[in-house]
Amino acid sequence: MTGPTGAGGGRPPRWPVLVAVGTLVSGVLANIASNLLSELADSLLGPASIVLLVTGAVGGVVWEVYRRRGGPRVGTEPTEIVAETPTGAPTLPYPAGFTGRGEHVESIMALLRREHAVAVLGRRAVGTSACAVQAANLCRESYPDGQFYLDLRRGGRPRSARQVLTALARILGTAAPTSGRADALAEAADALRRHLDGRRMLLVLDNVDRPEQVRALLPPTARDCRLLFAGGPALAGLEGVVAHWIAEPGPAEAVELFAAAGQAAPAARTRRVDPRTDPAVRSIVDLCGRQPRTVRALGYRTAQHGWRHADVLDALRRAVQTPPHQRITVSPAARLVTERDTAYRALSGQARRLYRLMSLSPAPVDRPAIAALARRRPEQVAALLDELAAGAFVVGAPGDRYEIRPLLAGLARLHLRDAEPARARVAAQARLTRHLARRAERHATNLAALGAPPDREWSLPLDDDPYGWFDLHQELLLAVVRVPAGAAETLPRRVRRWWFRLAVALCGWLAHAERLPEWEQVCRTVLATPTADDRPEIAGWAHNELGVLRRRRHDPQGAAAALTLAVAERGRRGTAQARMNLGLALLDLGQLDDAVEHLELSRRHRSGADRAGHALTDLGLGAARLARGELDAAHHHLVRAANTFRALGDARGYAAALTNLVLVHAGLGEHLDAAQAWRAALREYDAVTDPTSRAAALLNAGATLLRTSPGQARQAYEMLAESCRLREGTRATAGLGRTLLYLGDAAAALGDPDEAHRHWVDAAGVCEEVGDAEGQAAADARLTPDEPAADDEPALRA
Repeated sequence: MTGPTGAGGGRPPRWPVLVAVGTLVSGVLANIASNLLSELADSLLGPASIVLLVTGAVGGVVWEVYRRRGGPRVGTEPTEIVAETPTGAPTLPYPAGFTGRGEHVESIMALLRREHAVAVLGRRAVGTSACAVQAANLCRESYPDGQFYLDLRRGGRPRSARQVLTALARILGTAAPTSGRADALAEAADALRRHLDGRRMLLVLDNVDRPEQVRALLPPTARDCRLLFAGGPALAGLEGVVAHWIAEPGPAEAVELFAAAGQAAPAARTRRVDPRTDPAVRSIVDLCGRQPRTVRALGYRTAQHGWRHADVLDALRRAVQTPPHQRITVSPAARLVTERDTAYRALSGQARRLYRLMSLSPAPVDRPAIAALARRRPEQVAALLDELAAGAFVVGAPGDRYEIRPLLAGLARLHLRDAEPARARVAAQARLTRHLARRAERHATNLAALGAPPDREWSLPLDDDPYGWFDLHQELLLAVVRVPAGAAETLPRRVRRWWFRLAVALCGWLAHAERLPEWEQVCRTVLATPTADDRPEIAGWAHNELGVLRRRRHDPQGAAAALTLAVAERGRRGTAQARMNLGLALLDLGQLDDAVEHLELSRRHRSGADRAGHALTDLGLGAARLARGELDAAHHHLVRAANTFRALGDARGYAAALTNLVLVHAGLGEHLDAAQAWRAALREYDAVTDPTSRAAALLNAGATLLRTSPGQARQAYEMLAESCRLREGTRATAGLGRTLLYLGDAAAALGDPDEAHRHWVDAAGVCEEVGDAEGQAAADARLTPDEPAADDEPALRA
């Protein structure tokens, strides 16, 4: 798409520059001549030439500044909503190119027929003035004594209440207020009411910004006179006034505005395509926020220069969707859209900046995050948010959060691209990411204290209410972390460190909440960034997370492959965690010797101050030794792990160690200690939300009761049934197969062979599906009448 480089179109005149240069040259020549004649003329010509030189230079500079800032930039397209009469008479003007809004006009006319004061309200530049004036023009005949119009913001500055009454007094020929005091204003307003009483007149007051401007006119006369206001949301609730709200035009009306403005433009050389039938036009007006003035200006300019609609749409989308840190050439169409946004221009400078920066957030943000984004104090942010909310730029969200209205999101990105340099955009993005990362780390660590998975690392400070904070901000956190997905070059170097810390904390919550698909997506996003290429330890962290995730999904083969990569890429401290997880994955695969080797190496690589890490390694070694039948060594590691977890206050780790100790004590014949261990484990799980681990604890407790106390078969059956219920809806695992196996044993002990047979059949099927040969053999033995049922199969470890 081609077009003029300036927003207003056309080349600026050169004569001001020529005049300035000529003035400078003439001043220099005059100064030389004055020096030659100084001995004869008493040095009068020299000072005059200096004055001339300075005056010419200042005049040239002033004109150039004026030209660049505002003079010729005003376009020639008919974008004015209301066009007043050329004579400046106070009669009703006519809307310029009024299109659509028929239902609003009809509603306003209906209100004028029965109400004395009507206010047409809406955010600035959505067409309140046009609708009000159009309705007034259509009902002119109903007010034969006169229809009068007054713009309360003429010249860009709002009029005071005294100025409003003075202007109305001049129009109607009554006495103007003598001062701005309340009694003087009331006296002038009473004079106006007496003059209007009994007359069928219509007064249209446009661009009413504050209720104080018109409050003295209320209530109007009780008979035939009508007041019609057009203004912003501040007039809502004004006593004695009936409000009619107007929002942005719908898609079809916005397209009609675009097309109507194009029909008023001079014919271009290229053949025009009807905007009403081009689907690209609807996307164009949506990117413009369906702001009538902006849509009309862009429609006029598109038709005037013969721009293709697809090219205009591509230019706008490129400006909106290009990552904020990347520099692009802003097209004339995008520049025109930002220049014609009068509602945005009416905001204060700080509010405009906050509005632009909030477009960097892909989801609602709370006030602390907004303060970090804009680098402003909380009280300043509160005032600016009130200003943006009053102008309908932002809307509230649950949890005291705010976001840009979806209709204005693209327009806000255009303003961000136009007004903020790339360095400022990246700095704001880094501030937001840093703020979110720090808060996410505090809340993620609190999740660890409340009971986190024992196969992940936690070493961060504590905070409060982690569940509520992550649930409230999950959309924002996921959107920020997913920004660079699929495009490694889109993550600025300044943001990477905080972005990675946010990803780590977010994965902690996703793992705790068992949101495995999103957890995997974040890990793969980390692997796709330049950070993973530059720093192998970060890639190792991602592979370690993927290994833990695959083990959660009961894919030990995939977990071992990912954790092998993690061991090769991580540093000393990271290798300890990766080796521990790799040892557990090998333990799941039945490779006991390799599992013990990696777990021992993990313990050596652990720092002495890492008590939690040592406890996790001891827990894994205890499980590995238990699987190898080394009960004394397993007892040593598990007792040490349980004591450390209890000292650290880690209820989940403590319960996991006790769950494995149940099997150790049962194997050693220490039945009383086994019973105490499973009772303590179940008590801990009452305070920890972990259904899978609780199901394993119930399995071990039920199996131990069946072996050691056949008279307690009923209690064992109830434990095993609850364990089976906790596993419902999950993928088939060896734990489910063993639970069904012992549930059949409990049913047989209670004298119900049919139920026992059904559970053994289900157990054989599940064990065959998951590859648990030992469990399948035990189930087949119970189903074979000629062979006695084995009673010494090990229960599944936790």
